[in-house]
Amino acid sequence: MPGLETQVVYVRGVGPQVAKMLAAKGITTAEDLLYHLPFRYEDRQNPRSLDELKPGETASVIAEVRGALLMRTRKMPLFELTLGQGRFAMKCLWFHGNYLEGKFHAGQTVAVYGKLEPSRSTANLKMIQPQFEILPDASDDAETRLLEVGRITPVYESLGGSRLASRWQRKVIFNLLDGMRGSVPECLPAAMQKRLGLPDRETALREVHYPPEGTSMAQLQAWATPSHRRLIFEELFFLELGLELKRRKMRERVGIAFTTSDKVREAIREVLPFHPTAAQKRTLGEIVADMRQPSPMRRLLQGDVGSGKTIVALQAMLVAMENGYQAALMAPTEILATQHYLAAKKLLERSSRNYRIVLLTGSLDEDRKRASRGLINRGDAHLVIGTHALIEEKVEFDRLGLVVVDEQHRFGVMQRFRLMKKPNQAEPDVLVMTATPIPRTLALSLYGDLDVSILDELPPGRTPILTQSRTGEHAEKVWDFVRKQVGLGRQAYIVYPVIEGSKDDQPELDFSHDEQIVGVGAGFGAAATAKAPPMSRARKGKTGELFSKAAQEANPAAKSGLKSAVEMHEKLRTGPLSGLRLGLLHGRLNADEKEVIMRRFQRGEIDVLVATTVIEVGVDVPNATVMVVEHAERFGLAQLHQLRGRVGRGAAKSYCILMTGERVSEQGEERLKAMVRTQDGFELAELDLQMRGPGEFFGTRQAGLPDFRVANLLRDREVLELAKREAARFANASAAEAEGTEAERARVWSRLKDAWQRKYGLVEAG
Repeated sequence: MPGLETQVVYVRGVGPQVAKMLAAKGITTAEDLLYHLPFRYEDRQNPRSLDELKPGETASVIAEVRGALLMRTRKMPLFELTLGQGRFAMKCLWFHGNYLEGKFHAGQTVAVYGKLEPSRSTANLKMIQPQFEILPDASDDAETRLLEVGRITPVYESLGGSRLASRWQRKVIFNLLDGMRGSVPECLPAAMQKRLGLPDRETALREVHYPPEGTSMAQLQAWATPSHRRLIFEELFFLELGLELKRRKMRERVGIAFTTSDKVREAIREVLPFHPTAAQKRTLGEIVADMRQPSPMRRLLQGDVGSGKTIVALQAMLVAMENGYQAALMAPTEILATQHYLAAKKLLERSSRNYRIVLLTGSLDEDRKRASRGLINRGDAHLVIGTHALIEEKVEFDRLGLVVVDEQHRFGVMQRFRLMKKPNQAEPDVLVMTATPIPRTLALSLYGDLDVSILDELPPGRTPILTQSRTGEHAEKVWDFVRKQVGLGRQAYIVYPVIEGSKDDQPELDFSHDEQIVGVGAGFGAAATAKAPPMSRARKGKTGELFSKAAQEANPAAKSGLKSAVEMHEKLRTGPLSGLRLGLLHGRLNADEKEVIMRRFQRGEIDVLVATTVIEVGVDVPNATVMVVEHAERFGLAQLHQLRGRVGRGAAKSYCILMTGERVSEQGEERLKAMVRTQDGFELAELDLQMRGPGEFFGTRQAGLPDFRVANLLRDREVLELAKREAARFANASAAEAEGTEAERARVWSRLKDAWQRKYGLVEAG
């Protein structure tokens, strides 16, 4: 009898060759196979007839094949299938459908799923690119017919072409469940299941794969049946239980209990450049409360563009320095590290204390690096600001008390800071800052073992930014507007998505392929493949396919079809913006060149800075009032929001102009409308999550997001909140309050160990 831990190669109907194909999809055990759930269901109990369906509906249709034809048009081969029910007929069309030739025969029964559209042919309805399945006939075995018709039928994402499509999965999973009847081990306490109204594990698995008659189709399609809810809760419960355990272990570590005396408070008051907002006071209070604790702080500080995160972090670093400890701030780029360094020096000059600030970046010459490392090692450097150069082996702090990580989502960095502490010294506190707003649901899972502080208020004096979307036809008016602003003594940015030519090897690009081909958008973080039905994956293509090979060879930029920063810098300098002082900034310049250009722009020696997204973070020029983004439809919401945040930093009215190319996808239009409508980064983050789903919102492995098998963070927000509460209750219950028997609790901890290590693969957070 198979068990959940049985290797999939030994499951009936699999074998060595298929097992290799399944392993490529992350399915290595019987449990993995059972948790590969249907992505939708078809009601084949009482299929709807063609005469009751209307254009615009998305439906499953079961009908008889009446004809099939491959038409070779000038553009592409087009496959047409005619289905019928009595006197009613429907057409199905597939572009590039030559692979379907010979697949259908008159008299076959076929199930198709797709959006119904009106048809001008003799058939009154048609479907474009529907999903389809040929249903069994008398030649198929009884078991196949039993699983395919006369019931609610599960439809699965293919695990390896047509061979491992839905029909194969239905049969293998049915036999697997039948062989395990009564032997699927439970992993949640019975009392918890009863209290929360959840079915047992075996029932849940059986009913999500083979829903009993009478199950609500609406609930099935929404993954909202009691059985779906049980499996979703189970997955999120073990995620949150693992995070709760990590929080508890963190509280057991030896940290530094900082004090906040009058002397510390006076040191902070001396350097504050303005009266802090209520949000800044609240978040600083949360941070300092953590710093007073004897266990190490692990806190995330979220704040929208311009909300004043840096000044809050600086105050926290002053607490550490006034307690006799060193503070370190690490930024992802040299431009941002240098800006932090200059800003900190300017603020700390107000202080009566003689703080020594050191900058350490990779581009410094070896003598300066050696001198800086000596100051750090001896404890003569009180505040150290730098890039990844801070975590090199040669860098040794004397008494590191607080680490601030800015705009950094790869939390493995925190382990390296732990390694940097000297033996027999307490662990430093860690504060992670981000200006990429993260919806609470994602924060609960992605940063679940960090405490979260949110700056949701802008400091006074920040002027609203007028945002407008314009097509390329209005370019002349846009350039005239830029000239007028420069004439008023202002400065402008013009941002392009590529440096020059092809987009290959240009790391600044953070948008996905053309959405009209691909069907996905770009946005918060690097693009990643979302969990999607097979047909949406089949639509994926490469932007380069839109252009002919000859055109690409004649002009490398045609590979992307995008204007480039280098090309447009020259065209603008000699054309529409001639006579103005233009600068060019992009990621291929070395650190010194970038530094020189940025300093010139900050001093007002450059009127218009033509750049790539290298200026997305780390550039603060209060005199800049215009941000023009070309090909704005190709950028994600986060990038657009960050770029817009580069202006509006002074008292003068500021403008953001989003210029678009010839073709804008539906999602691209939605993003542009959202940018025009609101400047609230958290609102934009929520919208982005809704538009693209969690799988695309962050590059999963890069950011540490678990690769969920069942749960969906957008759909299952309420269940996630419940799982978090239940995990805390379970982990922290006393012996008298503990829910479940001793054996049940032991099974929970055993399951946690397996799930955490084998499945979630989370990036450690300290």
